[in-house]
Amino acid sequence: MNEITGFILSPKGIRARAQQIYQLAQQGKTHFEIHEHKLAEVSDFVLQVIAENYPDNNVPYHSRWRHYEVGNQSQLKQLRTIEQSLSSIERAKLGLDLILPSVLVDAGAGPDWQYSSSNSVTVGRSEGLGLASLDMFLAGGLSHNKESHRKNVETTAAGLKAVSVESFSEHFKVSKTNPLLGVEGRVQLLRSLGDAILAQPNIFPNQRPGDLVDYVLTHYQYTPTASQILTMIITFLGDIWPGRLMLDETNLGDTWFYPPLGEGAQAYVPFHKLSQWISYSVIETLANNGFTVTGVEELTGLAEYRNGGLMLDSGLISLRNPADAATLWAPGSEIIIEWRALTICLLDKIGEKIVQSLHTTAAQFPLAKVLEGGTWAAGRKLAQQKRNNLTPPLNIQSDATVF
Repeated sequence: MNEITGFILSPKGIRARAQQIYQLAQQGKTHFEIHEHKLAEVSDFVLQVIAENYPDNNVPYHSRWRHYEVGNQSQLKQLRTIEQSLSSIERAKLGLDLILPSVLVDAGAGPDWQYSSSNSVTVGRSEGLGLASLDMFLAGGLSHNKESHRKNVETTAAGLKAVSVESFSEHFKVSKTNPLLGVEGRVQLLRSLGDAILAQPNIFPNQRPGDLVDYVLTHYQYTPTASQILTMIITFLGDIWPGRLMLDETNLGDTWFYPPLGEGAQAYVPFHKLSQWISYSVIETLANNGFTVTGVEELTGLAEYRNGGLMLDSGLISLRNPADAATLWAPGSEIIIEWRALTICLLDKIGEKIVQSLHTTAAQFPLAKVLEGGTWAAGRKLAQQKRNNLTPPLNIQSDATVF
């Protein structure tokens, strides 16, 4: 991998390219205006939301595990029962078997889909997708191996490749009256995960996502850094993303061409939203099973529509042309790239103010906690106030592989 490819696949690259777009916005050369005088007000609002959600400031990471905590948590209890006889390493592997596919199916569900879970909770959006994916996992829907109860739930490459639109729709209770956006895109990501696992037998000798735990142990022992986890996820799972930009024979994933920055790779703007959210979720899984992951603060915020919605709905940024809010935009359009880049920069600024206000450090209260506490919840709260159906402030044409 050459230097520029490594840069684009790194948190440093995400921040650097986002900062370039931020500077263009300050010069009046983007679709947005920035109102930095509102930064303190928005940060105070986020602090208020953190205090409401976590009065003791004991905020967990913004990871997929939060979405399984809805209702009576019967599915988590079932998972814990399965884990009881396992070592911490095997628990971590089983956790990754669940987490990786679950995050991949978590792009926006749309306003009309809801999931009635096995714990008698009916919920939509991320929580519904989380519970549906957990139920599918516990039902053996991601495994081809029916030898025993435990092996029935281990995710396998063959199990992933066997997922069809029909089987996925059955598990997620999708119908004409309960429509879920991007079912085909979600199914393709799961199948592509299976392909990526099969294509790398040296990394996945047992043909399951959990094999990554052995990779971490071999290369970093029990003390990986967050950036090493992200590099691992992007490097070994990069080919699951739909073909977009390639460089140095590497799939750049959630990276987009933005012409105002020039030509070729100098105009490539990376976000790696799902890869970073997978990383946050993997980090929590490892941390709960005997690993010590450092440098979590090096990862960036997540450029998605809840955090981005916070920026627009709070007035921290605004559209130069308000009519743009009514247009349906593709993820690769300049306005969406700008929105996401400004979100990355402003999340860093809000994070700094949160850390100062809580009299802590970025290492102790990284963006993974700011998001959870936090900006994601604040974005949803404002969306509820402004648009009862919780839709984002910009219309995004989603194929379920970005947002």
